[in-house]
Parts: sequence; C-alpha cells; structure tokens
Amino acid sequence: MELRKAVRKFVQKEITPNIEEWETDGFPNEIFKKMGKMGLFGVSHPEEYGGSNLDYFAAMTVTEEIASSGCAGLGMAFNIQALMATSPILKFGTKRQKNNYLVPSITGEKIASLGITEPSAGSDVAGIKTTAKKVNRGWILNGSKVFITNGIRADYQVLIAKTERLDSDSMYSIFLVDSNMKGFSVGQKLRKVGMHASDTAEIFLEDVFVPDESLLGGEGEGFKQLMWQLNGERLIQATACVAGAQRCLDLAVQYSKERKQFNKPLSQKQVIRHYLADMHTKVESARALLYSVASRYNQGEVLVKEISMAKLFSSKMYFEVADQALQIHGGYGYMDEYPISREWRDARLMRIGGGTDEIQKEIIAKEMGL
Repeated sequence: MELRKAVRKFVQKEITPNIEEWETDGFPNEIFKKMGKMGLFGVSHPEEYGGSNLDYFAAMTVTEEIASSGCAGLGMAFNIQALMATSPILKFGTKRQKNNYLVPSITGEKIASLGITEPSAGSDVAGIKTTAKKVNRGWILNGSKVFITNGIRADYQVLIAKTERLDSDSMYSIFLVDSNMKGFSVGQKLRKVGMHASDTAEIFLEDVFVPDESLLGGEGEGFKQLMWQLNGERLIQATACVAGAQRCLDLAVQYSKERKQFNKPLSQKQVIRHYLADMHTKVESARALLYSVASRYNQGEVLVKEISMAKLFSSKMYFEVADQALQIHGGYGYMDEYPISREWRDARLMRIGGGTDEIQKEIIAKEMGL
C-alpha cells in the first residue's frame, strides 16, 4: 500500500534518527507540523476539513507505522491528536468549531489534548469533580485534570465537566477550552516510568470563562459523547499495542540470531525458539482479533464488548511479549542503550490508559449480561 510506504519513509527520515534525543528532551512541536503537511492527522477525516476521507484501516496503518518506530511516546501523542481528541469535534462539533479546532489540528498548527482524568476520577469517569457553571453568555469552569498527554504543549483541550440545571440532576458536558484562557494553568511536567518522549501534565482551572460556543454538542450530552470517544480510543490503542508487540518480537528475533552462547546463536536453542514461537502466536492472535473488530467498526457497527476485548487482550499481550523479549536479551535488555528496555517501559502504560484491564473486564461482563 502506498500510504504505508509513505509513512514508513517519513518515520525513517524524521523520527527514527531522533528517538534518543526525544527520550531525553521530548519531541519538538515541529514534528507535528511535518506530520500535518504529510496529511497524517487527517487520513480518515473529510476532505472539506483538510482530510483524505479514507477508511478506518488507513488510520490504523498510520498508527501501526508510527508505533513501529520505537517511539511510543510520540505515537501516543499523535493518536491523541489524530483520532482521540479531534474525532468528537468532527462528530459533535459545529461548523465553526470544526474550522477553529479540527482544521488546524489536521494541519498540525494546533495541538490538542483530552481533559478527562482527574486526581480522584480515573477509571471512575462518573466521579469527575470539575464543574461548569452557567453564566451570561458562557460558562465558568473550576477544577483540575491530571495525566494529560500533550498537556504542556497543547493549544486547547477537549474537556469534560459536570454541569447542573435547577430542574435536573447533575450532568456532564464537553467543552473546547483554549489553553491561553485566563485562569487556565499548566502544572509541572510529570515524571513517568516510560513514554518519555511525550509530555504529561496537570491542568488547573480557576474561574475559567468559556463562551457558549465552546460547548461541544448539547448540554448534558458529555457522558454519552465520552463513551463514544472511548470506543475509538481503545481500538486505536489496541492497534498501537499489536504494532508495538511486533517490534518487540522483531527485536528479540534479531538479537537471538546475533547473540551467541556456547558457540551457537541463541535462536538455535530450543527454549529460545519456543519462546519466540509462543510470542509470534500471541501477536498474530491479537492481530486477528483486532482486524476482525476493526472491519466491523469500519462498517459502522457498535461494538462495545468487542472493542474492550481487543483492548484488553492486545495490551496484556504487548507487555507479555515485551517482557519475554527483554528476558531473551538477558542483562543487555536491562540496559538503556538497547531499545527493548524502552519498549518494556512504554508497554506497561497500555494496560492502564484508556481504561484499565479491570474496567475492560467489567464492560465485557456487563455486555455478556452478567
């Protein structure tokens, strides 16, 4: 496929040579602009907003190639921009919102973040405490967010908050909040186990006024919109997990052929060969499930259970394969100069972000009628 070849060429030229530097200093905003010029952010978005209007598999192809680069931090930041934050704007936004936020995000001129997780509300989305109080011509936001990918560099945030009406129970709504608004502040850059190339931050909102046109969709529709968004987020995370696991397998195979023990390559040792065969089977099993679910999702099916299954299975598989690949590398695998150590660190997040393993199991069980 020409798209895959083009993205792979871009990765080899613009990403691979810079990974070690970005792991220390973080990737520069300029790479988003280069991705925008390549059309990578808008592969599956409509042409009228600068996209290519291709199908979901095209978006998956881009994610796979970037994930295969070995810079999972950049891959995560890319997916926030390309699909997780901008897709709700496309589906629920007004023409003005699309022009002001979606279009410059597709070109890479604006950087987006998702404001969901809070200090006391992670998997428990219903526990969100950030509030939006209705005032004349707009809303006043108060609260905080945490673990926000792209939080340091983002130009705006797709943010969920609790809204209240006098005649109804508390509800949730989503707002498009510019980072330069008065009262919007960014805390320290958080230190993480992995994903070092991307920035993760705390966000604080103190009497932030946003105009009425900042509301995404209707008041009180935020929870429904968020559940829709999370389905797409989890499926693209599964895509990144399968691609990342494939890279771990490739690194293990390469090392096992090059590394000699007792005058023979490791790949000729039965125990290592069996490890690799088992890893390969896990990767292909996850890929088969992913592509099956993605095919149905691409046709417009609502697949809450199946997407959770793909996310659960692929994220666990990714870490298992990364861990086994590191084991095959032995002591060298624990050294920073070997890329498998970075893959191992980065893989662990995928069982937490986008809904933990335990949340996915609850969703699956509920959909089973249990």
